[in-house]
Amino acid sequence: MNSLKDKIAIITGAVGNLGTATARAFQQAGARTVLVDRSPDRLSSVFADISKSKDHFLAGGINLSEPDSLSKLIEQTLSRFARVDVLVNTVGAFRGGKPLHEADPADWDFLFNANVRTTLLCCRAVIPQMLKQKGGKIINVSSREGLEAHAGYAAYSASKSAVLRLTESLAAELKISEINVNCIMPSVIDTPQNRAAMPNADFTKWVAPEAIADVISFLASDASRAINGAALPVYGKS
Repeated sequence: MNSLKDKIAIITGAVGNLGTATARAFQQAGARTVLVDRSPDRLSSVFADISKSKDHFLAGGINLSEPDSLSKLIEQTLSRFARVDVLVNTVGAFRGGKPLHEADPADWDFLFNANVRTTLLCCRAVIPQMLKQKGGKIINVSSREGLEAHAGYAAYSASKSAVLRLTESLAAELKISEINVNCIMPSVIDTPQNRAAMPNADFTKWVAPEAIADVISFLASDASRAINGAALPVYGKS
């Protein structure tokens, strides 16, 4: 039931920790992946083993905050695979730590562009094809901060809350069209960057990217067909 065999899956943020883990999990489950990154070069380095595979497509040089760039991505994907079964939006950014009155207002623009606008435009780009083929799965990445904000992280929390509400609205719009839209809500992910930033934390309470990728794989599979508009907590022990 959890097989993704021959599913065509677009994964944004594919060179990030969660994006890479998700891409590998999907490939192991039999999916054909379209891996997206803004850089034209990083994908071929991280995914050198599939760079020449006809079953996968490394889509570098894509600006997810620009509709024209996304139109190019969808055109290339359909030309190669003729359909889009799954969209996973792992791309995003984090900033915070200062009180609201001391934080740079530019952080709000940066985080809403990186976390909300990219998710919005990616969803908007794939929905027409999913409607045409009468089905699909969209998985967004919100955050625990989207449900419960903490001091110093207003902009980040608000942006992730917006992703959650976007997910809920899309799910309500698309449920009659056999398109499932859900999001996951990570807390702290166990990455080298987070370990370096919080060296005194208890890493055993954090969740590995591979464990989160397993949850995303489930949401992309037919086994999750009854789940729509959900915000799944993936907090680990934190």
